Amino acid sequence: MKSKIFRVCSTAIFLLLASTFANAAGVVVIANPNVSVSADDVRDIFLGEKQFAGDVKLVVIDNAAMQNTFLSQIMQMDVNKYNGIWTKKSFRDGLTPPAVKSGDAEVSEFIKRTPGSIGYVSSAPAGVKVIK
Repeated sequence: MKSKIFRVCSTAIFLLLASTFANAAGVVVIANPNVSVSADDVRDIFLGEKQFAGDVKLVVIDNAAMQNTFLSQIMQMDVNKYNGIWTKKSFRDGLTPPAVKSGDAEVSEFIKRTPGSIGYVSSAPAGVKVIK
């Protein structure tokens, strides 16, 4: 009986860890080819701390379908904390939170055609720069 419980628990833990790893591996930060930023800049960009890359104004895009995974794995926060940060920045600094697109296809197309744009998807399409 103990052996069976151990196997069930072990399997559940393994599946949870595998799922978490798969989600982390599935987040790809992409940008328009004219954007020159590093992976170290991603957190500051998505929190509104970095608004320019050289002389290029950054246009930040959130992906509704992947937002929880992105926030958890890349930003190490949940959606409530992220929204709270942006609420404060909106009132205190007059900044506008990132626009939200519905999914990978919409984010990818926006980034391809919008200079200065940066966002995240589950897999990088052709015609964009992979940041992280």
